[in-house]
Amino acid sequence: MPKIDVDAVLAAKAPRIARWVPGFVIRWLKRTIHQDEINYILDEYSALPPQQFIQACFKFWGVTYSVEGLENLDPKGRYLFASNHPFGGMDGMMLADELVGYFGDARVIVNDLLMHVEPLRPLWIPVNKHGSQCGEYLRRFDEAFASDCPILTFPAGLCSRRRQGVVSDLPWRSNFVKRAAASGRRIVPVFVEGELSDFFYRLSNFRTKIGIRFNIEMLYLPDEMFSQKGKHFRILVGEPVSTDELVECGSWQQRADYVREKAYSLEKKLRAEAKHG
Repeated sequence: MPKIDVDAVLAAKAPRIARWVPGFVIRWLKRTIHQDEINYILDEYSALPPQQFIQACFKFWGVTYSVEGLENLDPKGRYLFASNHPFGGMDGMMLADELVGYFGDARVIVNDLLMHVEPLRPLWIPVNKHGSQCGEYLRRFDEAFASDCPILTFPAGLCSRRRQGVVSDLPWRSNFVKRAAASGRRIVPVFVEGELSDFFYRLSNFRTKIGIRFNIEMLYLPDEMFSQKGKHFRILVGEPVSTDELVECGSWQQRADYVREKAYSLEKKLRAEAKHG
């Protein structure tokens, strides 16, 4: 089973600069992304099917989660699930587990860096966020949308950020609405509860303030994932949004905004329940 290798990833994604990166930076990266712990997980559980691998990972991390509303959907329906993105990876694994359990299979649109987690490759639809899409990625994309398999997407593209004291997604891009319309899928809004550390949000805001375009805080997402140990998260699944509803919204971007509002209305439900005990 191939393991996570920072040196190899750097060589593949940034070959021009990889040879110039100092050794202490490489060592820091390996610690930050928990390379040894992740490779231990791969050694222990890589022989498991994707869903069982996910469940073993969460048991190892001591993280639990529950989903509400999924039972209201047609198990044979063709859906595109559109979710907020609080964790930048862990949320995709949670939802993949639940969707596979309910529908029998699922696909998740992810950053192609996650293709290095080989046991989960059958579930992933990879997207290269730092370059052009290769033929293999485009083929996976087209095949998934042509199939009856449920698909999960995170339309913000990046995990949630904190602005003016409120943690929420960046604006949702409209591509997912166009894809749903072209493939005849109904869109299901989803809300996953959870937040990352103050450090993560402060770093993100500082990086933005001083004009650095590279998403530095992304490097800390594995560390953020390991820090969730012992926590329980709720996932709320809304009602499918009909094509007629979306057409009435106006432009593609207005339709995307409408679905985003639907997802965040589920957060309000969570807060109301928490307030009343």
